[in-house]
Amino acid sequence: MTTTLARTVGSAATRKPSLVRLTGVELRKLVDTRAGRWLLIAIGLVAAVIITLQLAYAPDDQQTFASFFGTSLFPVGVLLPVLGILSVTTEWSQRTALTTFALVPRRERVIIAKLVAVVLAALASVLVCLAVAAVATLVAEATGGAGTWRFDGMLLVHALVLQVSTALIGVAFGLLLLHTPLAIVAYLVLPIAWSILGALVQPLYRAGEWLDTNRTMEPLFTPEMTGGQWQRLVVSLLLWLVVPLVAGLVRTMRQEVT
Repeated sequence: MTTTLARTVGSAATRKPSLVRLTGVELRKLVDTRAGRWLLIAIGLVAAVIITLQLAYAPDDQQTFASFFGTSLFPVGVLLPVLGILSVTTEWSQRTALTTFALVPRRERVIIAKLVAVVLAALASVLVCLAVAAVATLVAEATGGAGTWRFDGMLLVHALVLQVSTALIGVAFGLLLLHTPLAIVAYLVLPIAWSILGALVQPLYRAGEWLDTNRTMEPLFTPEMTGGQWQRLVVSLLLWLVVPLVAGLVRTMRQEVT
């Protein structure tokens, strides 16, 4: 009987947690840490302030559901990647990677769960933006603004692409650098530096049409995009998302846990 019990315990201990369970754990990690919790609060507050200012000062023709939705996407799109960075780097800064990878030795499964969790958070952020826009439109109707509900479905598709892409860029920088301040600074400063250099150096400006995400993602705030704009977006994401993500995966898989 003792042997049977030992086998049962050993079998349970070696049973792999499902990807769904790992994803649920990673989703909890996004809000369990103090930094993650306050970042989510900051995203909500910034979005609320911007929408309030739009209600107070924007012309009536800009107080529409589509306009409120596009406005709410901006602060979320800027700060959500930081949440993606934290989902990776806090494992190393708080020294929980040792426990995480001891419980799940196959690191790629943990990384996949983090990616899925961040994508789900990005999708949820779009739903929140829709809700915020709806509330703002109701307020605009009640206070004499346009309050127009007309909405192009492609704007929603573009919003999903925007939020998921930027969130995954944050994860990619986190995996590549494994250091919270460095990853956040790199994510925020490098695109700005590229834009400044592009304004000063003509060849870089022309290259920026394909490589500067500030420019290639701008059409996503509109309901219409041409084939050329999609091509430029894909090329810029290859540089800022795929390359650091692949390099970060290689580094994270080989990084010694201490």
